[in-house]
Formats: sequence, C-alpha cells, structure tokens
Amino acid sequence: MAEPLERLTVLINSSTPIVIIETVEEARAVRLVRSAADDIQLPVFEWNVADGLTRAGGVPVNAAPITSPSAAHSQGTVYGESSGSVMSGLTREGTSIYSTKEPAQVLAHLKSMTIEAVFILKDFHRHLDDPVVVRRLRDVADGFEGKRRTLVITAPTLSLPPELSTMVEYLDLPLPDLKQLHGLVEQTFARISRTRSLKNKLDAAGIDAIARNLRGLTEEEAERVTSQAIIGRYSLCPEVITDVSEAKKDILRRSGMLEFINPTETMADIGGLENLKSWLEQRRGSWEDSARSFGLESPRGVLLLGVQGCGKSMCARAIAGSWQLPLVKFDSAAIFDKFMGETEKHVKRLFQVAEELAPAVLWIDELEKIFAGGRPEAASVDAGVSARLMGAFLSWMQEHKAPVFVAATSNDVTALPPELIRKGRFDEMFFVDLPNAAERHAILKLQLSQHKQNAADFDLDQLAAAAQGYSGAEIGAALQTAMYNCFANKKPVTTEGILQALRSSVPLSISRAEDVQALRTWARTRAVPASLADAKTVAKPSV
Repeated sequence: MAEPLERLTVLINSSTPIVIIETVEEARAVRLVRSAADDIQLPVFEWNVADGLTRAGGVPVNAAPITSPSAAHSQGTVYGESSGSVMSGLTREGTSIYSTKEPAQVLAHLKSMTIEAVFILKDFHRHLDDPVVVRRLRDVADGFEGKRRTLVITAPTLSLPPELSTMVEYLDLPLPDLKQLHGLVEQTFARISRTRSLKNKLDAAGIDAIARNLRGLTEEEAERVTSQAIIGRYSLCPEVITDVSEAKKDILRRSGMLEFINPTETMADIGGLENLKSWLEQRRGSWEDSARSFGLESPRGVLLLGVQGCGKSMCARAIAGSWQLPLVKFDSAAIFDKFMGETEKHVKRLFQVAEELAPAVLWIDELEKIFAGGRPEAASVDAGVSARLMGAFLSWMQEHKAPVFVAATSNDVTALPPELIRKGRFDEMFFVDLPNAAERHAILKLQLSQHKQNAADFDLDQLAAAAQGYSGAEIGAALQTAMYNCFANKKPVTTEGILQALRSSVPLSISRAEDVQALRTWARTRAVPASLADAKTVAKPSV
C-alpha cells in the first residue's frame, strides 16, 4: 500500500476533484496536504467556518487570475486592490477572502476560480445535509475534473450524499509506526528541552521501549502522552516507559471501544483443558520472525464455546499471560450504545488500533451478544447494524496480516450466524465442558491455594466427587461460601464445610439441564473438546 503522502500526490496530480480524510487528527491531515502540495508546486487554501477561506503558507501562486468579475471585485476590495486583479491579494498568507465564511459562499468562489490549487475544507462535514451546499459542491467537483484542483475534506467522521460518491476518493491516515513513534519521542524531548533543563537517561533501546508502549495511539495522542510523561519526570528516564503505558491504557479505556488489560493469569492457573493447552503451546511464538522464515503464518484466533462458568473468559486472559502479549478487550456494550449509526467506522478504527499493538491478543467476550443480530431475520431489530458489524469483522478476520490473535468466547453458539463459525474464520473451535473428575481435583487444588489454604489438609478426591456437575465458577463460589461461614464462626476451613456448601447449591447443570445437554449435543460433532477426556453425562451428585 502506498504511503499517504505518495497517494495524495497521485490523487492531486490525477485531477481527483474531492479527497476525503476521515481522521480526528486534523492538524496532521493539514500538514500532509501542505507537504503534498509543496512537492508539486501548488498553493494551498484552507477554509473553516470561523475564518472563511484563507491562503496557507506555501509556494507562490503561478496560475491564471480569477476570471469571475464578482469574485475579483469582492476579493480585490478586501485586499485594497482597484485593478480587479486579485492575484497579489491571494498570495498574502493568512488573510481571509471576503464573504467566504458560509459554505455555499465559499463554493461559489471556488467555482469561479481558475487557479490550480488544493483547497482544504475543515468543518464541511457539518453542512452536507444542506441540499444547496451539496448541489454547489457537485458543481465545483464537475469544474475541477481534468484540472489540478482538488478539494480535501477533513472530518472525524463523514456521511457522504450518494450523488457525490463517484467524485470522491478516500485517503486513510494510518496510525504512526514504530519508526515514526521513535522519532516523535526524540522530537518531543528536543522541543521541551528548548525551554526546560532536562536530562536524557535513555539509550536508543529505551526510546524504542517508549515507542512500543505508544503503539495504537494517534500521533497527537502519542505526543501529548510523551510530553506529559517527560515533564512529570523532568527527564527522559526509565520511569517514562511505564508512565506512557499507563496513560495509553486510560486513553483506550476512554475511547469506549477497547480496554487494555494486564493479564495476571497464565494457562498454568487453569485446571484441566489439556487439549486446549497443548494446541496453544504449539502456537507460542508463531508471530516471530523465525516462524515466518519457517513458512508459518500467525494464528488468527480461537473460539471457546461451552457451559457458563467453565473458564472460557479466564482462558482468553491466560492466553495473553502465557504468551506475554498485550491484551485488549473489545467493549461490545459501548459499540452499540455510543456509536449507533457510526458503528462500522469505529470498528474499523478498533481493528486498526489492535493491529498497531500487534503482536497482541484481542479478547471478544460473549460473541453471540455482538453478532447474533447478524442473522437475516434479526436485521430489523437494529437497522442492520449487527449485520454490517459482522461483515466488517469477517472481512478483517479473513484479510488482516498483523499478528493479532482473537480469543473469542460464546455461551450460545447456536445464536451465531453460520458464516462466523465456519472453518477459515477461527483456526479452531473448542468446546469447554463441565470439568471431569481429574479437572475438578486440579481446580480445587488451585482455588484452595489461591485462597491461602493448604490443599494437603483437604480430601480432594471426596470434594471432586461431590462437585460432579459443577462448573469451575460454581466450585469457587461454594469454596467462598464455606470460607465466609468458617470466618464468621471463627473456625478453620474443612472438607466437611466445603461439602456442606456444595450440598446447599444447585449447579447450572441441574437448573438448566436441557440447555447444557443441547449445547453438548451440538458440539459433539462440530467442535474439538478442550479436555483430553470425553465429556460425560452430568447428574446431580448424591452427597
């Protein structure tokens, strides 16, 4: 893919009438346009709703004068010119052209101008629901075709009228890469050093570490975070590396799309699921250069489906912890609540951020809640947003090259569209069933240890037998109940206390027995068991 500067230069030189840059980084977009115009010796004009049309800094104007008498008169007046020629006025940087603050007015001026130039429209997206503005914009675009005159519209997001769709090209501004972020850190330090006495305690490797922690942020966000960290420490020091990482987590959390998580679990903290563990272990390090040299592609992801409370979400976190990769969680609730009507664009941004963090693990919890609406019969419920979101997700899963491993979980896979779970989307689909006897034994041993109990003091075999039909979460809940009871009565935790807590609870395998059995039946021939032992029919234990 061509670099943004190279592509923009081609678009201008090929007489593209309208270029749209959807970005929150307006200043970066303007710098890019100015650089492209400077390379091909074209002047730049900028418009915003507050100042109207102004001449930006750049090369001198070497083009024919404006031919419209009305435009010449109005512009000549503001620059104090009586001859009717406005070229000398147009070359004055920063001076507003008379009567161009209104969108329809500036388009009338642009239609009458014959000068070859690039025109940046900054606040124009707010006026594209006005039929007069759309009509005049289309007329200007018609007049620009075949000439080196281009309108560049910058906006955080933009809904384009269909009558303009054939006249427009989109230019993506990718997030800065590691090399750019490294340079940004050095430039930010140099800029701050001009007004403050700072110490640089980092070598190139230390600056690279800061740059890696800035991945996933826009250029403006990265510069702001770096500036705050340097000024806070009054130096470029190892502590800045951590400060930048923490600040990035806050930014991603506020974005309402991704949550940056520090995984504390590893696969060793999960009892059982040996088949899944073996599969994951084979793929450890497969995103590294040595794997690519061997001819391997990075794994795309795994879908974990199964009974609620059996550790699917914990597995997703543990994958990142075991592989020592960044973990970001897809916030499904915010996607619909916050971005209704703009979901696809924000999801594209989400995937872009995930790729910039690569290698990384993207955790999507309860997949069915996001994509269940992707079924044709559900399209009317949310105006087709779920279907379009699913389309964007499927496309990205199929095409992305960055090593982003998707760890997705689902409690009700039958609610998912079939195209989402077919082979080729995820590398594998594992069924996490209720734990068998050996797994219950391992779960009890781990959970007792995590609760500061000596597992050797308990009859784990008896507890594992009593916990038949219980999920890992339900076993943990029973242990907590027993501990609360013992703490309140100032007694030590015993095997009998935990047995009593198990007897007093009803597991999901009983309260939702039909659902559990239906899920098992579905998965028997469609998914790979996460445990080495085959799942057995669950019955209420008699204790």
